[in-house]
Amino acid sequence: MRLNPDAAKIRRWRDERHWSQEHLADLAGIGVRTIQRIENGEAASRESLMALAAAFNVDVYVLTADTKADAARKRKEKQRKGLAALRLSFWISLASYVFGMILFAGISIGAGGGTYLMLWPSIWWTVGVAGHALTLVIVELVTRYQQTESV
Repeated sequence: MRLNPDAAKIRRWRDERHWSQEHLADLAGIGVRTIQRIENGEAASRESLMALAAAFNVDVYVLTADTKADAARKRKEKQRKGLAALRLSFWISLASYVFGMILFAGISIGAGGGTYLMLWPSIWWTVGVAGHALTLVIVELVTRYQQTESV
């Protein structure tokens, strides 16, 4: 049976101990080429991983990579970053909107005449910011729903 070892962890542990691949192979009683294949991310036999675990003095399951859990963790991290970016873009948009409305009010007051000259730009900019806010709310709700479904 072939297992997926955590190549980065094995390489990191070997480097932290200042062991060469040859030294680790001698300690584990396996070939140097096997160590090289494992550190390159290739699948390994149960016996090879047991030998490595004995050399590192850890349990075998610590050396294996859980690809499904790693993929789920990366997906959640990507989703979290995307949501944070959407929130930031909304707050920047809202700050620009407030500044723009103050500027539009100043232009209309300065022009005189008793009418709000910037009415249509204000309306359409408000629609745009409201659409951005709605998008953020929907994404937040979908994210929370997905989190409750996965638990």
